[in-house]
Amino acid sequence: MIVDERMVTYIRSLERPENPVIEAIEQEALESFVPIIRKETQSFLKVMMLMNRPARVLEVGTAVGFSAILMSEYLPEGSRITTIENYEKRIPIARNNFKRAGKEEQITLIEGDALEVMKTLEGPYDFIFMDAAKGQYIHYMPEAVRLLADGGILMSDNVLQDGDIIESRFAVERRNRTIHSRMRDYLYELKHSNVLETSIIPLGDGVALSIKKKKEEKENR
Repeated sequence: MIVDERMVTYIRSLERPENPVIEAIEQEALESFVPIIRKETQSFLKVMMLMNRPARVLEVGTAVGFSAILMSEYLPEGSRITTIENYEKRIPIARNNFKRAGKEEQITLIEGDALEVMKTLEGPYDFIFMDAAKGQYIHYMPEAVRLLADGGILMSDNVLQDGDIIESRFAVERRNRTIHSRMRDYLYELKHSNVLETSIIPLGDGVALSIKKKKEEKENR
């Protein structure tokens, strides 16, 4: 837990319910132990959609489609979401959820390895939501930057690993050390990029919010 548990409970208690289909998909995911974005992160994501009003969204990591459907509810008319998933068992569930929510036309799911798929895509995307294999973020980063529009937003979820990110690698379970090391590298690269300006926020399991600088801003640095 990054933030005091009582505070998180209070913040979550203020949330309003979504439409019944989204609520049902969330409950089914939780009951099946499918990792989906936390309530407070959901609120932040909704606000980002309304503030940024992206026409083209790329999501790296579909899972069962919950976050893509949630984003679609807060996007301007005519916007499109492309989402990538490699886990075969979840792909048909996601497709069915898109159909249940009436979002088949707005959301395009591409099956395959995220990095290989990203290399085939053409930008620019106004908003990229990174929520896939945490140990791969550092490898996805160059493609995400390439695909992101100038002034576009990259939102990376689960970057603080329940607070473990501040621990020595030797204090982390051996099986998690590679992910721990790669995430620390990813956050360092985000914060020291000449192309991105990034804020790391202790929200949910940690969010990194990056904006791609416009050409004139890069030249002034």
